[in-house]
Amino acid sequence: MRGRLCLAGFGLLLGGCAQPDEQIAVPAPVPVLVDAPAGSAGGACRLLDFALVEEATGVRFDVAAASEQGDTHSCVIRAEQQAVPDLTLSVSETSIDLAAFKADLMPKGARAVPGLGRAAYRLTVAPASKQGPVAEVAWLAEDGRLASLRYTLPVGQVRADAEGFTPKLVTLAKQVDTRAL
Repeated sequence: MRGRLCLAGFGLLLGGCAQPDEQIAVPAPVPVLVDAPAGSAGGACRLLDFALVEEATGVRFDVAAASEQGDTHSCVIRAEQQAVPDLTLSVSETSIDLAAFKADLMPKGARAVPGLGRAAYRLTVAPASKQGPVAEVAWLAEDGRLASLRYTLPVGQVRADAEGFTPKLVTLAKQVDTRAL
């Protein structure tokens, strides 16, 4: 008799389990947001720090993506919820000399930036049909690197807004120029 009770108890346990065709709802895991430094993306992002960028430009970014192709390292940072504004840093190893930088790489309409690398320029680009204006600072660093910072403003802003932003990029560029990749 004792054996039958045990089997009957076992049957009750199994009877309480879900049948094979029944689905049990499992709640989705709660996403965990992590504040990662820009440098964790690698590439040229190692030269940027979100707090440094915000201090120099007044713009808060929190997402970074890096790319490397040959001797060129790039980083794009932006706010998580917005595609623009964005800031792009590109750094390339180069053997170009000062004369070639000024003659071949400095675009028409660019203005020299004193106190940045061996030579530097700043430039703004008017808005395009689906893009806001752009502010750019590029320089030939003392250590054989060619670097540029490019800030794309939101659609609806004008070239004068980009022009007003270039001194902030120069400030950031001077800080980036002292960092090792």
